[in-house]
Order: sequence, then C-alpha cells, then structure tokens
Amino acid sequence: MPREVVLRTPEARFENLPDYYYSPNYLEIDGLRIHYIDEGPKEAPPILLMHGEPSWSYLYRKMIPPLVESGYRTIAPDLMGFGKSDKPSHTRNYSYQRHVDIMVDFVRQLNLRDITLFCQDWGGLIGLRIVGEDSDRFARIIAANTGLPSAKGVKARIGYPLFKLRIRRLGKITQAEFQKNTNLMTWVAYSQSVPDLQIGDIVQSATVTNLSSEVVRAYDAPFPDASYKAGARIFPYLVPSQLSENQKVWDNVLTKWKKPFLTTFSDKDPITRGGERYFQKMIPGAQNRKHVTIQNAGHFLQEDKSEELSQVIIDFCQSS
Repeated sequence: MPREVVLRTPEARFENLPDYYYSPNYLEIDGLRIHYIDEGPKEAPPILLMHGEPSWSYLYRKMIPPLVESGYRTIAPDLMGFGKSDKPSHTRNYSYQRHVDIMVDFVRQLNLRDITLFCQDWGGLIGLRIVGEDSDRFARIIAANTGLPSAKGVKARIGYPLFKLRIRRLGKITQAEFQKNTNLMTWVAYSQSVPDLQIGDIVQSATVTNLSSEVVRAYDAPFPDASYKAGARIFPYLVPSQLSENQKVWDNVLTKWKKPFLTTFSDKDPITRGGERYFQKMIPGAQNRKHVTIQNAGHFLQEDKSEELSQVIIDFCQSS
C-alpha cells in the first residue's frame, strides 16, 4: 500500500451552503479527522444518519431539524473521503473493512446507546456491519434504498473476482450509456472510467427533484478537484468485496434480529428496487411490519422527500 497522503478540504468550500448551518464536530480515528453533525440533547436517544455514495451529511440537512424538535439527539457523520472528513488521496487507501472499522470506533468513542440507525446506500453496507459488531448498542434499524450483499463458500470466494472481471469486460461506459441502462454494473463501470466524477451532477441524476445550482454546488463542495475524489471513485467498486464478512452478520445478527426493523424504499430507484423484500424475508424484526414506499422519489430519497421521510423515522421511533 502506498504511503497515505491525506487531503483536507478547505473550510472556505463549505461557506454559505443552503440550509447547512450546523456546527462541526470532529473525532480522530485511524489517523484521520472524521467530521459529524451532532444536534439535540446529548442525553436523548440518538438517531444515527448514515450517508452513502457520493453524498455527505449535507444530504440530511432538512431532516435533522424535525428529528431534533421531536426530542432526539441526531448524529450525521461524514464517511472517510467525504464531506468535511479527511480524504486519503489514493484509492488503495480505501477498503470496505477500513470504513467499517472507522465507524465502529466512531460509535464507541461517542459511547452511543439505544441507537436508531437510518441507513441509505453505502450507509447500509457500513451501518449494518456496525450493528454486526455492536448489536447491543442499537434499538431499531431503518433501511432505505440499501442492502448488504453476501455469499457463502465458493460463491463468496469467487464473487468479487468475477465482479471485477465483468467490470473490465464492460470497459468504458459513457454518461449517456449509463443513463440509458442504469443498474449497478453500469454504474460501477462508469465510475471507474469517467475522467472526473461530477459529484453534484451524479446526485442530481439520482433524484426526482430538480436541484438548484446552489445545492448541486454544495454536493461538489467537499471536492476541490479530482485528487479529493478517491473515496467517491472507489466506493462502487468495493460493493461485493466483503461477501463472506457480510454473511457472518446475516448469520449471527440480522437473521436473529427481533428488535424493530423497518424498510422504506423509494419507488423510482433502479439500483435498489425490490431490495426490501430480502430484508423482510430474512429479518424477524421486519416480518409483519408494513414496508413504507416513498412515492415519487429517486435513489436519494432524503433529497426528494425529506419531510415525509423524517416523519417516517419519528413515527417508527415513537411506535416501537
């Protein structure tokens, strides 16, 4: 592994972002400065909001106030490589396991307990692994437009090599090709071949709402240039990189999870559509609990339906 060169986005990049007025908080973890929003009473039950690719805590800016007003401590971290957190400049300094280890340490350093986890996209792939490491800290889980890919035996051993082979065979994927055939494989191939990921445009393409230029700029803010985007670029390529480790979480924790578990997926996300059915089938706490479909929302349902989604979380916390 190359020597780690860590980049830190200048604070000026975050000035005057619409609706993002939160005071920064930081923890030092694994040699990196990890940023998080922490609003509401410290003694209140915490709601942990986990973002994914290629967003950051800005995604939750409109959801935090109603959660706090309802009496919850609301915490939204920026993953390594995103938002105001430090950004290793080489893709080889990122791994699925490192992301998990950092966020497990994050939860333990804050000594969070009675947690309600809300996780979307990679927020689920990482957040559910935190549950696997420290399940006693969590009271309930909400999975939104996410999953936890897993496999056993031979499938686990060959799954990631075959995935990488398929990506190589797809070759370079243009933006037009990706938009014409939107699925996980074309997204990964596109993310690995495009010269420079346009983060704000990617978020816009995965929402139903027409975002303002200021909001698009806010999603671009953490990344002054391509050298800051190593984490965003490699994330899609890592999705099936820990199939056997994820399987252990399914076997040891999730298939035995009897605490409340809610699925709330949007109706216009081509990447995760239908993924709620596996959670509902495999997790006892999700069985006999009505799935919530967020209508007229894309992959980033937090952008499209922030008010409705906040109320879903509040209702779930108060009823379970």
